[in-house]
Amino acid sequence: MKQLFLLVAALLSGSVTMAQNPYFGQKRSLFEALPITSRDIVFLGNSITDGGEWAELFDNRHVKNRGISADRSSWLLDRLDPIVGGHPRKLFLMIGTNDLAAGATPAEVEANVRKLVERFRAESPWTRIYIQSILPVNGRSFDHYRDHYAQAESIRTTNALLEALCDGKQVVWIDLYKELADSNGDLNAAYTNDGLHLMGEGYLVWRDAIKPYVK
Repeated sequence: MKQLFLLVAALLSGSVTMAQNPYFGQKRSLFEALPITSRDIVFLGNSITDGGEWAELFDNRHVKNRGISADRSSWLLDRLDPIVGGHPRKLFLMIGTNDLAAGATPAEVEANVRKLVERFRAESPWTRIYIQSILPVNGRSFDHYRDHYAQAESIRTTNALLEALCDGKQVVWIDLYKELADSNGDLNAAYTNDGLHLMGEGYLVWRDAIKPYVK
């Protein structure tokens, strides 16, 4: 009963993440319905950084994680209503390899992200958007994901298209690839335990790279 109470309290505070929520799959609609306000800083995207309590990580109670594991840009477009309607102060968008794994081309990913940006510009023009680059799959783990994840070239092409979409003003590009890749262009093996998801030190490096923008 105490665990259930703590979970409900976290849900109501908007601070729970997928990693802390054992009922996430069953309560997805509740999770997505949690309110967003004009004071909030929202993270939206895939599971590559799903390993911690985000509000505490950034020491900011207005930080809210609305990312879902296996997110694709096309799915985000279908779940924007409560986020756009809440007029958040900032939106951090991370598009991962899930789009590419599902067969989308870099141009299709860019088109979906452009639609997302255009909707925010139309309905919540004061929301500042930050787009984080797609991270590379660690080459040492690539064989395990070969049938599911895109080649490195597709990642680089998609990043170039997304960077070109940003204007440096209302839409800002953050090059996480540069921060987290090793000299071979792979996701640094010290930052991941499976070649894809950031853990331990990698999670903190990601936090430190993003933190200057979270104010």
